[in-house]
Amino acid sequence: MTKIYTRGGDKGETALLGGKRVSKADPRVESYGEVDELNAAIGLVRAALAGTLPGGQGGDLDVWLEKIQQELFQVGAELAAPIPMKAGAGRIEAEQVTVLERAIDTLDRDLPPLTRFILPGGSPGAAHLHHARVVCRRAERRVVALQTGGASVRPVLIAYLNRLSDFLYTAARAANQKAGVKDVEWVP
Repeated sequence: MTKIYTRGGDKGETALLGGKRVSKADPRVESYGEVDELNAAIGLVRAALAGTLPGGQGGDLDVWLEKIQQELFQVGAELAAPIPMKAGAGRIEAEQVTVLERAIDTLDRDLPPLTRFILPGGSPGAAHLHHARVVCRRAERRVVALQTGGASVRPVLIAYLNRLSDFLYTAARAANQKAGVKDVEWVP
């Protein structure tokens, strides 16, 4: 990258990977924009948790979140490419979904069983994790809309975002537990 500004988007268009120009309101741009917002929300989580958990910046949770941020860049790159990327090009694969499932299981092992829905909030780190979770759900909806609108989207990207929202929910519960803050149950 040479300059941060190019003036190429001044008329409401942007370039996809490969150079094709589209409206900034294009569903593909909307989908990878939501993934970018999710990545920024996870950056806020990491900043909120810095120094609050054992093991450096945030212990294992921070390590997982940094890895997820790297993977979200890959998700965004794939969504910005109108032609699907070839296997082995750093794409998100089923393995990353499985890694998220293992991380959820690891976090969940030390949590009390859920008996009711919980309200988003608690400690600052948990509140940021809950916010990242809803941003993740919105990104997932945009990617699903892109796919149902006829664009080529590999189903594993949707599975990854779906599992990521589950991870963020479980991580929020774990962050509250580590902070000594009880989750507040929803009382219908």
